[in-house]
Amino acid sequence: MTQSKLLLGKKTTNGDSSGQDLVPPSPPSYEEATTGTSGPCYSDAEMLTEFTWDDHNIRRIFIRKVYAILMIQLFVTLAVVALFTFCDPVKDYIQANPGWYWSSYAVFFVTYLTLSCFSAPRRQFPWNLILLAIFTISLSYMTGMLSSFYNTKSVVMCLGITAAVCLLVTVFSFQTKIDVTSYHGVLFIFCMVMFISGLVLAIVLPFQYVPWLDSIYATLGAILFTMFLAFDTQLLLGNNRYTISPEEYVFATLSIYLDIVYIFSFFLQIFGTTRE
Repeated sequence: MTQSKLLLGKKTTNGDSSGQDLVPPSPPSYEEATTGTSGPCYSDAEMLTEFTWDDHNIRRIFIRKVYAILMIQLFVTLAVVALFTFCDPVKDYIQANPGWYWSSYAVFFVTYLTLSCFSAPRRQFPWNLILLAIFTISLSYMTGMLSSFYNTKSVVMCLGITAAVCLLVTVFSFQTKIDVTSYHGVLFIFCMVMFISGLVLAIVLPFQYVPWLDSIYATLGAILFTMFLAFDTQLLLGNNRYTISPEEYVFATLSIYLDIVYIFSFFLQIFGTTRE
């Protein structure tokens, strides 16, 4: 081994007229080695941009779907309310047969629990839309029967007030930087207070102890469900602390629709004038 090294040294010294030793070439850099390759390469910024764009696109489609179904629900409810308010034969029939009201209430309660508590029925097409349609018809009947006991002008006025309030709350929820979804604990406590107060009023009001308690309760109920409307709208947007999955479009539509109907019902109790 030593002799071979000496011979190699002699050959190098004798053969190189300039006196320079042979130096092995250095390995190529990563840039040189990868120059001219045709494989795909994506930077982190491009992947992040693509993912963010897809997420926003899905959220926009989700919002459009929810509001499209909501508009159909509100149109059905408005048609039923107008029929029960302006058509005297229909109005007289539903007031003379309260059994239909309790039947629709039972259907409303069952479908509401099914869509709220069980994820499979509200995600499985087309059963989710069928259950939502049954829920909408039953709640529309209940709202229409409630409206039939009030003056026509009062019903129209309350419809206008409800539309204006819902529009303002929706615009506020879309534009504000206040995260309403972080106040879910306050809404829960407020809801429990309203529930207990409703049970107390159900006992007190028939005896006519404090007649103005009904108006106070209706005012607080309108405020509560206006706050719920802002809460559910921001859950729909998906840019706050809490959000709702795009797969839950039926539950999102159900929540916003229920908020609007309850706001209208409480406004009827506040501003409505009963028929003589």
